Amino acid sequence: MKKKIKEYIKTVSNNFKLLEGQTEQIEKATQLIVSTLENKNKVIFCGNGGSASDSQHLSAELMGRYKIDRKPLAAISLTVDTSAITAIGNDYGFNEIFSRQLEGIGEKGDILYATTTSGKSQNIIKAIEKAKDLKITTILVTGQNITKINKEVDVAIHVPSDQTNFIQEMHIAVGQIICGLVEEHFYGGK
Repeated sequence: MKKKIKEYIKTVSNNFKLLEGQTEQIEKATQLIVSTLENKNKVIFCGNGGSASDSQHLSAELMGRYKIDRKPLAAISLTVDTSAITAIGNDYGFNEIFSRQLEGIGEKGDILYATTTSGKSQNIIKAIEKAKDLKITTILVTGQNITKINKEVDVAIHVPSDQTNFIQEMHIAVGQIICGLVEEHFYGGK
């Protein structure tokens, strides 16, 4: 068992070293979010399964606080309204659960921060397509595999793995880095 634990930790450590290769993309995503918030728009998060939890977590980091006691930064997660998700899923299909909500609350100048480990989640793809229709900036956080939707977004962050567990570990780290940098931009010197 100890050997397996050590092997896992070694893999995680190596993955995070490789994640440095996405520094430029993480910086671009951060700059877009800062600009969006400076313009009094909002960050809209979405994801499925574990990514849904990350979506809620990162939205809470901006609305609450990351490290600094401060005013809230405008953010919302499309994964938190179970009535909307189940009603939309029932009436329009599961693939529409995020795009329909985005159409209702999204505005030109907002950002959609979409997370998918595979890059193939149809409800994420539809949300990105809807965002484009609404002139909403798009950030995609996904695994190492390049998919069709990657070419449709403003910034794609590809974490260096094709295994869901490792992808999810890096996704939350990327989100935490971004939230920390955004918070520091607005409140770090105050």
